[in-house]
Amino acid sequence: MNQVHQLGENIFTFMHSCSLKCGNHVTYFQNCVTFLAAKRVIFVALCYQIRCIINLSRKMTIKSKFEKLASEKNTPCVSISLNTHRTHPENTQDIVALKNLLKEAEDRVIAEFGKRPVAALLDNIAGISTEIDVNYNLDSLHIFLSNDTKEVIKTACPVTENSIHIADSFAIRPLIQAQNNSAEYLILLLSQSGVNLYHALNDSIIAEIKNDDFPFPANAHFLTAPDKASDPKQVDNMVREFMNEVDKAIMKVYHEMGLNCIVICTEDNHSRLMQVADKPIVYAGHAAVDYNNIATHHLARQGWEIIKTIQAQHNTDAISEMHEAVAQGNVLTDLQEIFQASVDGRGDLLLVNQDFAQPVLMTSDRTFEMAADKNAAGAIDDITSNIAWEVLSKKGRVIFTEPGQLGDLGHVALKSRY
Repeated sequence: MNQVHQLGENIFTFMHSCSLKCGNHVTYFQNCVTFLAAKRVIFVALCYQIRCIINLSRKMTIKSKFEKLASEKNTPCVSISLNTHRTHPENTQDIVALKNLLKEAEDRVIAEFGKRPVAALLDNIAGISTEIDVNYNLDSLHIFLSNDTKEVIKTACPVTENSIHIADSFAIRPLIQAQNNSAEYLILLLSQSGVNLYHALNDSIIAEIKNDDFPFPANAHFLTAPDKASDPKQVDNMVREFMNEVDKAIMKVYHEMGLNCIVICTEDNHSRLMQVADKPIVYAGHAAVDYNNIATHHLARQGWEIIKTIQAQHNTDAISEMHEAVAQGNVLTDLQEIFQASVDGRGDLLLVNQDFAQPVLMTSDRTFEMAADKNAAGAIDDITSNIAWEVLSKKGRVIFTEPGQLGDLGHVALKSRY
C-alpha cells in the first residue's frame, strides 16, 4: 500500500502548502476546491488507481493470510463466514446477519469453554463488528478469531450458507475457494491505430502496463509507393511485421509477469497475430472489439467472461482426469482414507462438492468419527477444510465442483500420487 500512502501524501502536501499561503480557512477551502475542480481528471485517476491497488492487495491478502491462518492451532479458533451485499440498501441486512452470527458464536464458546480461559477471544468477538464497514462489502465476509488472532477477509466468492466453525484450527476452505476462483491475467486491446495492455484481476483492471513498448504506437509499417500500396500481399506483409513487433513486446511482459493474455480486437487482427506469435499458447482467448465501447470496465468484463469459461473447462478436465485415475486404482473416495492420504502428502488432486461439509470428532491425529451435530463439543465442523489445506500445502491441487458433477465418485474424491 506504499503507492496509496505516497499518493495521499502528495495531496496532503499540496493542501498544506495552500494553508500556509492563505490567511484564513475560507480561502484555504476555496483553494482546495479550485484545485480539485481544475484537476478533476487527476482526482478521478487517483481514485481509480487506489481502487486498483486495493483490488490487487485483496488477492495478495487471501493468498498470504490463509497460510498463516491454516497453521494456527488454538483452543478454540472461531471461523465465521457469511454472504454479503455490495450495495445499499441490501447491505443493511449484513449488519443484522453479522450481529446474529457473532451472538451465536459467543454463546457456543461460553457453553463449551466458559468465560475465563477465552476472555481475549470473547473480547474479539464483542468488538469485531466495529471494525467492519458494510459499505465496502463484497460477496462474502470471513472472520477468524482466537485468543491471539483477529482477521477479517472480504472476497468476491459467495458461500453456500452462513456458518460458524469452532475447533482447534480455522476453517479456511472458503478462502481456498476464493483463491481458486480468482485469476490474474493480461488484456491486450489491439488495433493498427494503437495498442494498449492492461493488468486484470477477475472482472477488474488493476492498471495499464506502461513500459518502453506499451502503449504501442500506431502501425508505422506502411507503403508509400502506389503500386505496392495496392498490392494485397505487400500490405499483408506490413501488417504481419507490425503484429510481430506487438507479439515480441507481449512476450517481454509474459516473461516478467508469467500471465496469459486475452486479446480484444477484430477477427482479422487476431488471426494475423496468431500467425506470427512465438508462443500462441500465451494468448488464452479472444473477444471481438467494440470501438464504441472500449472503456476499461467493459474490457475487463469481456476478459473475465473468457477466463470463467477457461476455469469451467479446467474443472471439467480435472473431473475427467479423476475418472481416468479410477481405472488405475489411484482414487480414494472414503473420507477417512482421504484424510490420512492428505496428511501423508499423497494427495495429487482433490475434488470436493462445493455444497458438501462433514463434521467429525477426532479420535486420534489420523482418525475420526462422523458427528451428527457440528455444534457438538469438540467437533470439527467440516473435515474437508482440513483435508483441502493438507493437499494444497503439500503442492497438490484442490478444486470445488458444482453439485452433481462428481457423479458416482460421491462428494469427495482424491487422486493419490502413489
